[in-house]
Amino acid sequence: MFTALSFFKIKTNNLLFVLAIILLVSCNNKENKYVEAKKESVFVSSELIPDDHFLGDKACAVCHIDEVKDWQGSHHDKAMQIATDATILADFNNTSFKSQGVTSRFFKKDDGYYVNTEGPDGENHDYKIEYTFGITPLQQYIVKFPNGHYQCLRTAWDTEKNKWFDLYPDFKVVHSEWLHWSRGGLNWNNMCADCHSTNVRKNYKQADHSYDTKYAIINVNCEACHGPGKAHVEQVNELGDNYVATEGMWMTADTEPKELVDQCARCHMRREQFSGHFNFEGTMMDHYFPQILTNNLYHPDGQILDEVYVYGSFVQSKMYQHNVTCTNCHDPHSLKLRFEGNALCLQCHEPPKYDTPSHHFHEVNSEGAQCINCHMDGKIYMGNDYRRDHSFRIPRPDQSLKYGTPNACVRCHTDKSNEWAWEHFKKNYGEPDYTHFSDLLAPAFTGEAEGYHDLLTMASDTIYPDIARASAVNLMTNYFNREVINDMLRFLKDESPIVRGATIDALSEITNEDYVNYFLPLLKDPKRTVRIKAFFALSSLDELQIPDEYKDAYKKVKKEFEVHLSVTSDFAGGRAKRGGYYLKKGDLLNAIKSFESALEVDNLNNIIRSNLANLYYRNGQVEEAEAAFKTIISQEPEFGQTYYSYALLLGEQNRTEEAIEQMILAIKYMPENIRFYYNLSLLYDKVNNFKKAEEIAVKGLKLAPQNGDLLYVLAYIYQKNGQIGKARNIAQQLVQLYPNNQQYVGMYNQLRQVQ
Repeated sequence: MFTALSFFKIKTNNLLFVLAIILLVSCNNKENKYVEAKKESVFVSSELIPDDHFLGDKACAVCHIDEVKDWQGSHHDKAMQIATDATILADFNNTSFKSQGVTSRFFKKDDGYYVNTEGPDGENHDYKIEYTFGITPLQQYIVKFPNGHYQCLRTAWDTEKNKWFDLYPDFKVVHSEWLHWSRGGLNWNNMCADCHSTNVRKNYKQADHSYDTKYAIINVNCEACHGPGKAHVEQVNELGDNYVATEGMWMTADTEPKELVDQCARCHMRREQFSGHFNFEGTMMDHYFPQILTNNLYHPDGQILDEVYVYGSFVQSKMYQHNVTCTNCHDPHSLKLRFEGNALCLQCHEPPKYDTPSHHFHEVNSEGAQCINCHMDGKIYMGNDYRRDHSFRIPRPDQSLKYGTPNACVRCHTDKSNEWAWEHFKKNYGEPDYTHFSDLLAPAFTGEAEGYHDLLTMASDTIYPDIARASAVNLMTNYFNREVINDMLRFLKDESPIVRGATIDALSEITNEDYVNYFLPLLKDPKRTVRIKAFFALSSLDELQIPDEYKDAYKKVKKEFEVHLSVTSDFAGGRAKRGGYYLKKGDLLNAIKSFESALEVDNLNNIIRSNLANLYYRNGQVEEAEAAFKTIISQEPEFGQTYYSYALLLGEQNRTEEAIEQMILAIKYMPENIRFYYNLSLLYDKVNNFKKAEEIAVKGLKLAPQNGDLLYVLAYIYQKNGQIGKARNIAQQLVQLYPNNQQYVGMYNQLRQVQ
């Protein structure tokens, strides 16, 4: 007799971690060069650069006076300054500002500028302003806390409207939360310093949660971009007129366009840090790994959603693919646009074709006739900072209708609908006769069942941007089975490091030793970020199990991995990753300690708490597990996944009626999740409620008529209750849908023999 599929098992290995771009010819079969052609060592140095190797802008101005003059007063120059009468722009004349129930008062004393505002204990205190951050369109202020912590106030000064404002006016934050200004979310040491000063070393100590952060120069000076100037100046002084530019400087006139984008990107992208500090050795991907296009950060078509900065959108663009680089539009020193209005775009795009009503269908010189308003839609971040999407896309009202994505048409014509925009688009331009990667990405992004083949097509074809291909690989995990895994393995050899890295992330929870040989070569990958990701994927292996040809690389990458864990250990996600490492090693107690430590950083991170609850249960700590689930429910009562996980725990404890209650709530809040119906049907079967078991399975099948698990459980229920004919019909349907599934075939053959 066949039995119901096992489901009362809490999966603890599938851990989630929170961790703070003209068509080209397709070349699917390019030779994989990234390891085979690399004969020399791929391990770049982690050596610290002494602060005295950075000489400052005055030394640069001796020879580069015009460049320094352009830089002076720029956003880079004013990135961070000591708080003085000359640098503070805000009104500190005993002014007050109230937001979200908190009143902040700004005033002066003899020794400087102060704010009285809510602190980490929920009470108001006086805090001295130590530093300023930025100039336009806002200026932030930094105060000193114990143990080397520096915190950025949530209240900032609008330098255009000359008023105080709340960076997040619609977002209530309690003083005990990680996002409170006095805690991790607005901590200067880990959220800001690396990109606002030069030669930064965070110097965090997890043991006492302290910082000893150092930098060579307070702002983003010449050497933050071009590298330390000491050797350069010594060579110039020694050789005089015989000096020839060497490779010792970054971001020069000879830097290739895409390489320049990467070098700017280290501070203009949302990313995870892998090296202990940035020392100009290797490339961007030796120090940071970019955030790919994922839910909550980007819209399904790749447009910016959360604060992701510029790199992730720009590398999606045709501009990037055609070697347009940052300095084609922005002066590298003043950071200002090279031209005003459409003249900027008309450097490359023919005026008669594009700067005309026959193209933009708006009145000449109107807002609607500006290229950027159609092709660089944007969003306001930090309360008043409007930032444009740099993917330079054509508006797609049809995708807005399908996937809820934004488009520039209705962002401007606020009184109109997406239907109106789509009709006018077709009238003016016709239906799109090209395939943008978003046509393939968005369906899977939004959960369409048929999206997998689009993802595979997109990931396989180098005509599409690497970041989009990497994102496609990541989304393949929504369709996980052995066939999908085998499809994904090929991308471990992709020429693009971001694709390789994303593939490792997607597959890193696979513990099947059949796949070990696919990960081992990546210990020698030329990019440190990829090597470290491969090490994590292999961490279930003991060092003695590593083949001799990889032992040396394994030992080196292990050290790099430890640095990565250390440099991210002030983030909840970094501590959770250490927990994942211990879990792969089978060290359950240290895994639990790591996850508990992660919650000390961010007590409201319920992804981590959910994983911790599962670990508690696995360790036999049932009461702790149940308490963790109840805490999550109290904090996020409408998150269905928690009710589901809690129901599984209760089911394992044979508290079936309670499990049914929780699973019903899971479906209430996430009615589209088919797995919930499957499990609830089996729960009802467990208490012999045949009618409800059948009802729930049928309800799930209305959402997913060909779902194998639901069909199987329905056949099981019918067979168990003597309705052999119904069971046989469903089993036959299963075999037709899934002819290679031996479990379904065996069930059908058994039922055929029953009279």
